[in-house]
Amino acid sequence: MAQKNILKYIILGLLNQKELAGYDLKKLFAGELNDFWSSNHSQIYPELRRMEEEGLIASRSRTVGTKLEKKYYRLTDAGKKALAAWMHEPLSSLVPSRDEFTMKLYLVEDHDDPLIPKLIQEDIARHQEKYDYLLTRWNVLFKTPEARKAHFGHALILSRALEREKQRLTWLKEMQAEIAENKRTREHSSSPADRQSQPDAL
Repeated sequence: MAQKNILKYIILGLLNQKELAGYDLKKLFAGELNDFWSSNHSQIYPELRRMEEEGLIASRSRTVGTKLEKKYYRLTDAGKKALAAWMHEPLSSLVPSRDEFTMKLYLVEDHDDPLIPKLIQEDIARHQEKYDYLLTRWNVLFKTPEARKAHFGHALILSRALEREKQRLTWLKEMQAEIAENKRTREHSSSPADRQSQPDAL
């Protein structure tokens, strides 16, 4: 089954909020939307052209400043109908994530492989950085109940993202502690002093 072009519907949803230029859309994808949706910025302008040809959006030029002319896009009635239809469609199947840490860990076979604690420490650093970034975003965007109510869906998504990163960090640190404890136990049981204290076999 062909994969649905979700980018088109995201653009429709953004334009449903207000008129935007292509540059404004690129900034949203690079900033706010990048918290939970990854998109190639080079796809945005070709997608806008296709959507205008399909009659889903319309554009008008506006002079910004003294010389710069920017093209602003808005939804047409057809675009509003397409967006409403997509919003009420059942969700698609989950797409497998492409996580380098998970793939490398899967390929490790020996439980004593020194690569395991290294990978875990690197992943802790990655997810701590992500958590700190999301927490900063939360404090900027949704510090007050009024702000959360005004953009309720976005607040829910960001709240879930924070919880996901916290859970990931908890799991990683638990695994890190367990591996370190297992290593200490093995080293202690194989130490010369420990072996000398064991009784000889009968």
